[in-house]
Amino acid sequence: MHRQIADLSRWVSSLGDGLLYALLGAGLALLEPNAGELFLFVGLLAFLIELPLYLLLKNIIRRNRPCGFVVSDAVIQPSDRFSFPSGHSAAAFVFATLIATYYPMFGELAYFMAMLIGLSRVLLGVHYPSDIAAGAVLGILCAELAIQEWATFLVLL
Repeated sequence: MHRQIADLSRWVSSLGDGLLYALLGAGLALLEPNAGELFLFVGLLAFLIELPLYLLLKNIIRRNRPCGFVVSDAVIQPSDRFSFPSGHSAAAFVFATLIATYYPMFGELAYFMAMLIGLSRVLLGVHYPSDIAAGAVLGILCAELAIQEWATFLVLL
């Protein structure tokens, strides 16, 4: 892989490591107390749903990464041996779905960034395209579930 593409892919992938989501969520809660706090709480619920499901699926399916056991085939060091589903994609699509719901003017940009994060994981050699697709579906479903559950909870109050 060309060095600049590898460097760009590493940087884009790092956007999906989680810190950005926490910082943006906290920033939105401070800048826009009403929508920001709702975004933060529903986001926390969505990630609390997504993370255990992601780990469960990954450990049941146990699909080896494209780089297999030869870590030198990957551009980055994978966090574990298994690739399905992509946790970076799941988290990116949770975040994008929440942005599209609570801040629709940024929805297309958020989904575009989520797709770039997924693509970067394929380019880095740690995921197959189907891992990315499964992560995207998982993330969207978890975000939608959290949005619906939170709305139901508010109605019951």
